[in-house]
Amino acid sequence: MRSSYNTKLKQNILDFLTENENTSVSAKEIYEYLLSLGEQMNLSTVYRNLERLVLDKAVLKYVSDDGKASVYIWNNEQRSCFEHLHLQCISCGKLIHLDCECSDEFVKLLIKKHDFELKCDNTVLYGECGHCRQKHAAKEKNK
Repeated sequence: MRSSYNTKLKQNILDFLTENENTSVSAKEIYEYLLSLGEQMNLSTVYRNLERLVLDKAVLKYVSDDGKASVYIWNNEQRSCFEHLHLQCISCGKLIHLDCECSDEFVKLLIKKHDFELKCDNTVLYGECGHCRQKHAAKEKNK
C-alpha cells in the first residue's frame, strides 16, 4: 500500500524512476540527477527516501549485477513483478520483465526437477540485451 505522505524530494525521485521506467538505477545516479535539479541533500537522504519508497511498494530494489550495490526501478503497478523473473542487461541496465509462459515453465521445472521453489520477487538473470550485443558486434567488426 502506498503512503499518502509525499515530499518534493520523494516526488523528484519517483519522476526520475518513471522517466527511466525500464532501467534500474543506482542511488548515486538518482543523487546526481537531484543535484542537477538544484536539490540540497546528501546521498544518505536519497537512500532513506528510496527505502521508504520500497516499503511503500512504489519502487523495487534489486542487487546489481556485480552483487556489490542496490539498484532501483519504478514499480509499475500494471505489472505483477513479484510473480515473474526479470532479465537485466549488464551493459545498459535495461530491465526486461519476463512475464511470459517461459518464466512460469522455468519456475515449475525447478520445483519438479530440483525440488527448489524459486521466489520471483527480486530475482534477476543477468546478461546482455540484443541492442547491446549488436552494438558490441559492430565495434568488433570495425576493428
